[in-house]
Amino acid sequence: MKFGFETPFQNPIGAYGKCQEVSMGKDTTTGHWEMAGHISRQAFPTYPNGFPDEIIEEFKRRTGRGVLVNKPYSGTEVIKDYGEEHLKTGDLIVYTSADSVFQIAAHEEKVPLEELYEYCRIARSILTGKNAVGRVIARPFLGDSKGNFYRTKNRHDFSLVPPETMLNNLESNGYDVIAVGKIKDIFAGSGITESYHTRDNTEGMDKTMELVDKDFTGLCFVNLVDFDMIYGHRNDVDGYAKAYTDFDKWLEEFLPKLRENDVLMITADHGCDPSTPSTDHSREYVPILIYGKNVNPVNLGIRETYSDIAKTIDDMFGVFSDKIEGKSFLNEIKK
Repeated sequence: MKFGFETPFQNPIGAYGKCQEVSMGKDTTTGHWEMAGHISRQAFPTYPNGFPDEIIEEFKRRTGRGVLVNKPYSGTEVIKDYGEEHLKTGDLIVYTSADSVFQIAAHEEKVPLEELYEYCRIARSILTGKNAVGRVIARPFLGDSKGNFYRTKNRHDFSLVPPETMLNNLESNGYDVIAVGKIKDIFAGSGITESYHTRDNTEGMDKTMELVDKDFTGLCFVNLVDFDMIYGHRNDVDGYAKAYTDFDKWLEEFLPKLRENDVLMITADHGCDPSTPSTDHSREYVPILIYGKNVNPVNLGIRETYSDIAKTIDDMFGVFSDKIEGKSFLNEIKK
């Protein structure tokens, strides 16, 4: 497998391959759930023309606030275009994207964070049944004029509770399931035994470096959100490259800390190519890179589903559930 290079690397230190997504969708929730063993055969609803009147009216009634926008919009552009009106009126900026999301932007000095989070919980309780979006997202921002509004790092996601995943399977069998970043949000806390919220890649990598020295038996599931949120969606190729360089330098320090039976897997939940004209998620193969002292450095080829990852992890721990989809590649990578 060449991964775009003229000549394959001759002496890899880990197993490598790529996975294709079979779920209906290409968003964060769908990708993570498939990675954890649940294939979504029905897509979450999207709203290219904005949310139905009955949803917005109920949201306004229960929050006591007006609503601005209600259509697909860039998150940075929407606060630039509507931030001043929001400050004047107190109306909430509600918008969506190509993904199944209900996003609420509010200035932190106009709407305190906990109040914004409560509005998101209200929206989450409204958005059920045929309108059960994948995520409701709080998008707080600061700034005092049209030219300098900026989103803060206090984003918070409110997801649907997933069907049974490998996280539940591990937890019910007595294993630790440690979440870093927005993993707890994506799975609505289901199957998580311990969680650490982080605001950016640096905090995520620092916390993971701490946890590698922690004495636990189970899974540590980490999400580094900046690749997607900061660089992919903003088509920042240079920023994306620098983030990869920073992660690569971090790996150089992290890999020697792995113990005899530890296994590191690096993958993604979807594409978000910063070099394409679109700022939306792209439906691409995702890489799967696996390293450990007992990992055979083999070519895993193209896996049929992200769920092969879940099946392999369950296989590693000797826990089984017929609700977890995918095909284990443990026999291929173990020495």
